[in-house]
Amino acid sequence: MKTKSKDSTRFDIVSLGEVMLRLDPGDDRIRTARSFRAWEGGGEYNVARGLRKCFGLRAGLASAFAKNEVGYLLEDFILQGGVNMDFVKWVKADGAGRNVRNGLNFTERGFGIRGALGCSDRGHSAASQLKVGDIDWEELFGKQGVRWFHTGGIFAALSETTGEVVLEAAKTAKKYGTIVSYDLNYRPSLWADIGGQARAVEINSEIAKYVDVMIGNEEDFTACLGLEVEGLDENISNIDVEAFKNMINNAVKKFPNFKATATTLRKVHTASSNDWSAICWSDGNFYESKKRPQLEIFDRVGGGDSFASGFIYGMMELDNPQLAVDYGAAHGALAMTTPGDTSTARLEEVKRLAETNSGARVIR
Repeated sequence: MKTKSKDSTRFDIVSLGEVMLRLDPGDDRIRTARSFRAWEGGGEYNVARGLRKCFGLRAGLASAFAKNEVGYLLEDFILQGGVNMDFVKWVKADGAGRNVRNGLNFTERGFGIRGALGCSDRGHSAASQLKVGDIDWEELFGKQGVRWFHTGGIFAALSETTGEVVLEAAKTAKKYGTIVSYDLNYRPSLWADIGGQARAVEINSEIAKYVDVMIGNEEDFTACLGLEVEGLDENISNIDVEAFKNMINNAVKKFPNFKATATTLRKVHTASSNDWSAICWSDGNFYESKKRPQLEIFDRVGGGDSFASGFIYGMMELDNPQLAVDYGAAHGALAMTTPGDTSTARLEEVKRLAETNSGARVIR
């Protein structure tokens, strides 16, 4: 999988997606909290931020914000993360959120037998109203240059228009030789009012034709791409390796343009303890990461996005599927040891954990 050279491009990675303000009640529950800590987060954005902050790559965001104080707060978070915002569209706010606003995401971490809980308030968001023609993809991919473009099924499901925006962006990226990755991230609630699963299969199957690296678990591939897999575990938290392999073999037959696929493998014991590993397919071979049984979880939200950024780093910079899946699994594991959607890990921490499977010894 050959990417464009650094000296011919402005960006190593650009993500397309919505960024919401995450309001975290800490040790409390959303329904009883009296104070919240603010973060930024978004499935597609988290990948770009991880590649910038942990892996040191040049990252950009394509999105839209309402031009008000919440939008400026999100801007401040994003710029602190080192992610470029030149391709973010700013939309005039109407003062009441009747027509456009910025999305909020209340998320509690969960503990033990109580699972993590998210409650999004994102209706009429600026990002969900993006439509074809709003972002100058020719300028981004054709003139400024991007080595890798990442987006996903959360953004595609936000409205009737966002799936078409993904298609527009992916087609232009492919036109100029940019690698395209896509995280299926199936969310039934997002698709419910715009055609349900049938629409999810329709739009995601069309997008998949332009994807080089497809990321997703068993439910994602079956629900979004219409693939049938024998032996699929009805408990989607407990992913079966052989079922995943069968699914990928079916997927690459249907979409021969796939150069690689990847997923995390998670068995949930409690909200605070998961078995954790990952697997990828590339060039006809499967590669599995080290297994981490009974991984202690502090905040699981964003673990999959951090896996994706580590995996992309391994494929783009190291050109090595085994290292890619090991770095991805290690980065995802580290991200779940700290609060917030985004990773606070450094590359040396990821390397150490990927190589030794243990990073808990004190560093002095």
